[in-house]
Amino acid sequence: MLADRALRFAAIDGTQLVRDAQQTHGLSRVATAALGRQLLMTSVIATLCKNATDTVTTVLAGNGPSGNLVCVGRSGGAVKGYATNPDVELPLRADAKLDVRGYVGTSGKLTLIRDLGLKEPYVGMCNLISGEIAEDFAQYFTASEQQPSIVYLGVHENAADGFVTGAGGLLIQTMPNCPDEAIERVMAIADRIPTLGTRLADGEALNDILHDLFRDLDATYTDTYTPAFSCDCSRERLERALISIGRKELTELIEQDGKAELTCQFCGKSYQFDRAALESLLAEATDNGGTDEQ
Repeated sequence: MLADRALRFAAIDGTQLVRDAQQTHGLSRVATAALGRQLLMTSVIATLCKNATDTVTTVLAGNGPSGNLVCVGRSGGAVKGYATNPDVELPLRADAKLDVRGYVGTSGKLTLIRDLGLKEPYVGMCNLISGEIAEDFAQYFTASEQQPSIVYLGVHENAADGFVTGAGGLLIQTMPNCPDEAIERVMAIADRIPTLGTRLADGEALNDILHDLFRDLDATYTDTYTPAFSCDCSRERLERALISIGRKELTELIEQDGKAELTCQFCGKSYQFDRAALESLLAEATDNGGTDEQ
């Protein structure tokens, strides 16, 4: 909390999780920067979930060569994600920075899905305004959730080999009845916020950086989490997916191929199903393309 609890904030050092995502998917430098930013923010949003089973899914669908960028965060800061086109590389911008905007695109949609264990998930959406991701999330919070927000996201990579030297993010949001004076106090230190990623890359600890950034804002810390790039896929989950396609499709799969191989988009792990396994799943499937229990 900040400024006598008039605002709340969440900050993340996601250096290792972005490194893990880069290695898992073989991300290009620009894809690492783009997906890394989205992973950071999705992890941050997930820590705001109230229940352990809640999830947050974010989808960036721009008109750039990235295709869709999809991330899923779970309570506690664990997050997974993938890019449709992870190996696309682009020339550096004129200022020698990675062209995240060119990779994502400047038009399209940002969708945020909160699955809170209710009958239907909450789905919010807004148009992309820059493709730089941080600005797009700030626009989403303001336009779709009426929650004025400051969003910073930064991924720093070694120019020679693309090694991630630092990755961090910060989300600051107003609380109900936040006084203008508190907002003015935050805006007074706004120029310090973009130093977060650079300072993480230089080896400073997140707590030390925040202590310095918010030295005039009476910061109070309420929770600490350990973020991680972690997939929760399982054979059981994919079995349910196969059952859900229904008897007709499963029968065709057995007759034509006699086996199936499913690969998780989030982590690349493959699951094999032989004829006997598929026939067992067929016995559980229903004629209407799904089971009664979801």
